[in-house]
Amino acid sequence: MRDERQGCAGIFLAASGAVVAVLSWAPRARVSVDGGFEGMHRDLSVLYVDLPLIAAGGALVPLAAWLLTLRALRRPWLAAVIAPGALALGIWGLLSWWTPYQRPEFTG
Repeated sequence: MRDERQGCAGIFLAASGAVVAVLSWAPRARVSVDGGFEGMHRDLSVLYVDLPLIAAGGALVPLAAWLLTLRALRRPWLAAVIAPGALALGIWGLLSWWTPYQRPEFTG
């Protein structure tokens, strides 16, 4: 694979990783954006703190795996397998670890 194609593949992996990470993170962040019951628990910090971090992580994890595999093994087809696998592991780790804070609905 020529260098131009390898660069384009890396950029494509980074862009698709950012999109997939944000789309898998969005359902959990929905509670903080819409506020739950009558909008009482709205926390918009997930949009300006968590969203950029999730997008950056989703872009950097597959790109780093792609570059490290190309550098170490010099096999583009293997890098094309390892990069989505690293993204899948990163998203799994994110979803198993990150949950937005939710205050109790009724504190009577």
